[in-house]
Amino acid sequence: MTTIELIEQRLRERLAPTHLELLDDSAKHAGHRGATSAGGHYRLVIVSDEFEGRSLIERHRLVNEAVRDLFGPKIHALSMRTLTPDQWEA
Repeated sequence: MTTIELIEQRLRERLAPTHLELLDDSAKHAGHRGATSAGGHYRLVIVSDEFEGRSLIERHRLVNEAVRDLFGPKIHALSMRTLTPDQWEA
């Protein structure tokens, strides 16, 4: 299973997203110290009912908790946009 597949699986299990986009941006960070020390750079857009009524920090915590053990060996950086279904539709 690729890192992207693993991240997506975890997020789908924990947050049941209605929309999920995960891109590997590692190539854009070539030469960056973190790019050579294991773990890739990823960009995430995720839409979930689980974010309803939660602050941005709480939303990010939910995502981070789902993939916590992947930071270091598989993830160096994860940029995320966390939205409710209403925010996504707007």
